[in-house]
Amino acid sequence: MIEALPNADGSKRVYSRAARDRQTGSIASALWPKLSPAAPTQTTPLEAAMILLADHELAASTLAARVAASVHADPYAVVMAGLGVLTGPMHGGASLGAERMLAAAGSPADAPRVIAERLRSGERIPGLGHTVYKSGDARGTALMDLVRASYPDNERLAVAEALIAERSARRLPDLNIDFALAAFGAAAGLIPGAGQAIFAIARTAGWLAHALEEYERNSPLRPRAVYVGPERR
Repeated sequence: MIEALPNADGSKRVYSRAARDRQTGSIASALWPKLSPAAPTQTTPLEAAMILLADHELAASTLAARVAASVHADPYAVVMAGLGVLTGPMHGGASLGAERMLAAAGSPADAPRVIAERLRSGERIPGLGHTVYKSGDARGTALMDLVRASYPDNERLAVAEALIAERSARRLPDLNIDFALAAFGAAAGLIPGAGQAIFAIARTAGWLAHALEEYERNSPLRPRAVYVGPERR
């Protein structure tokens, strides 16, 4: 959307809503051009995803960030420590696996085949289940509801819904935030890997909050190891 807004001298300047949002501090609107070549039609799911992902107690990447901060590494190093762990496919990289699963289904009719192929190969179905939330990831449910409201009748969302239905039919674990991120990226036409980027940028806020606590604690996180190898001779 293009708008004309007045300058202090009464003249008008013309610029896009995205540019205005960047000036007023909307991280979601500033991030969108990096994730999609198209102008945003709906930033609500992106804003919600960043809020939902900002912190999640002592996840692996947060623990790494706290360890770095506990020895007074600078904030940039703290974020790098978190990013290094976040890339793992069992953490922030899980959304990329869910994206690939969605992309493998050309239409809703392909959902049974896509799920069956992964089960036959012994793969863990990406975007399903959670080590903490055994009865369902409320973050994923909340984000999926926003995606449905923001992109009704979307073809790629229909594929995601078919995969969810197949999950239910096979009594597989409930969807999690990684699946919802992948569904959002598919419906919104975001670039591959957008879910992981959203996860990382959102979680940076949480890492820095944890780092501030560690800086005040002024005591290195130093777990001790217990030797369980062969007896010494």
